[in-house]
Amino acid sequence: MSTMANPYAPTSLDELEEVEDADDAWTPLQLASLQGDLSRVQELLASSDAQVNAPACGYYGRTALQGAASNGHIEIVKLLLASGADPNAPGGNNGGRTAIQAAAGGGFKEIVHLLLGAGARISEPAARYHGRSVLQAAAEGGHLALVEELLTMDGIDVNDPPARYSGRTALQAASEYGFLDVVRLLIQSGADVNGAAGRYKGLTALQAAAAGCKLDVIDVLLDHGADVNAPGCYYHGCTALGAAVEFGHTAAVHRLLEAGADLRAISGDAQRTPMQIADFFDRVELVEILRAAEEKKSSE
Repeated sequence: MSTMANPYAPTSLDELEEVEDADDAWTPLQLASLQGDLSRVQELLASSDAQVNAPACGYYGRTALQGAASNGHIEIVKLLLASGADPNAPGGNNGGRTAIQAAAGGGFKEIVHLLLGAGARISEPAARYHGRSVLQAAAEGGHLALVEELLTMDGIDVNDPPARYSGRTALQAASEYGFLDVVRLLIQSGADVNGAAGRYKGLTALQAAAAGCKLDVIDVLLDHGADVNAPGCYYHGCTALGAAVEFGHTAAVHRLLEAGADLRAISGDAQRTPMQIADFFDRVELVEILRAAEEKKSSE
């Protein structure tokens, strides 16, 4: 089964500078831990001003432990924990994750176990901006074995609510990236196929699969009762059909039309129908497909 790189795991400060952040500041230990520089970390920890628990600063900051955990630097994680690093410290403002959430996003099972042994809270909710719970992070990365293990643990909720901004439930996250085995496992474990989209830039599981043209996932979700006409989120939201149209996924459009997608449904702040979305994004072929579907429906 394919997996994706940890979306939370930059390897240098250059990757964190897409948005200007006046408060962005990294301690030497945070930077060395993020980059996996073991000798530098050892040197800094031996000094009197190591600041092992210096807070994450700015939009995209990481504590030293979060930086090491997100990139799988297990020896550095061990050193930091032995030096008193707080496993439950919050991350930066945007996409902030605790160390265990960061490790789960990368599928680093051994680090997850280390952090649990050090008192990391497995039930910590997703942070407000782009956050992910432990299970959501693992599901988003497609880490099937870790997801399976997490589902056996006390404190894990398969239906943890999504972050308020750009949040995803575990099922929504797995659906978005097309991790079919994870999707099936989550559904078998009680995941709500019709879990509501988060208010800002959220997606239902079916909308997420449609946006990425994940046809196998679309089929599984529909087979398990996913609402093909579920409304989109308030901000930048649309129905599953609208999402497929926006990204130009012809095959997904056909699949959703066959499942009874409403051609005139509107959602979100833009309040556009699928036809209006197709026109707005200049999806000429899809305009014709939708027009033909409307004509067929009106003639029935």
